[in-house]
Amino acid sequence: MMMRMNGFDKHVGKVGMRLSELKGEYLSQQHEICDTCMNVMDGGGMEGKGKYEFPTETKYEGDMKDGMFHGKGTLFFPNGSKYDASWENGIAIEGKYTFADGLRYEEENWEYCDGYDRRFYTEICNGLKPAGRSQLTNRVPPRDIPEGCYDCGDGFYNPDTRVVVDYNQKFLRNADDDEDEWIRRTCRKGWDEIVGIKGRIPQSAA
Repeated sequence: MMMRMNGFDKHVGKVGMRLSELKGEYLSQQHEICDTCMNVMDGGGMEGKGKYEFPTETKYEGDMKDGMFHGKGTLFFPNGSKYDASWENGIAIEGKYTFADGLRYEEENWEYCDGYDRRFYTEICNGLKPAGRSQLTNRVPPRDIPEGCYDCGDGFYNPDTRVVVDYNQKFLRNADDDEDEWIRRTCRKGWDEIVGIKGRIPQSAA
């Protein structure tokens, strides 16, 4: 789940601010960003339907009131996922998150990758491949991982610098201790290792 949800909460948590505070732009620049605003109020607050793009390339399309998301609107994230929500003064009251491959997140009765069914979503949709062609990731073909790095779901992680970059090599974040441990333990890495044998081989099997 951590791999799947990376990059979602950090955007939604900011939308309660005025757009002018988020972007740090003046009224004239904001008016250009807003595609079909019905009205631009004094002080930069936008009203009506429109579009807004964050510096992170996340885009919002929907209703606005006094410079905040208010009504029905959707956040489109750079990785192809989206969040459809009902907003009230910049706060998401309810909504649905859909991953880039079409999988919709369910807060209750979540069954994807639950430990019993280990199939990727594309395998659920398209079926399992025959032996020797098993999928390594949800994406087909899998991405080539730079030497010494990990694929952490929304980009590549360099354990030496503890920096995560997206798949276009743009900076995303610095990993904290918890994320560093999780990536090293669970994520696909760009090199092979000999893992050896765990435990002793029973005499009957020798």
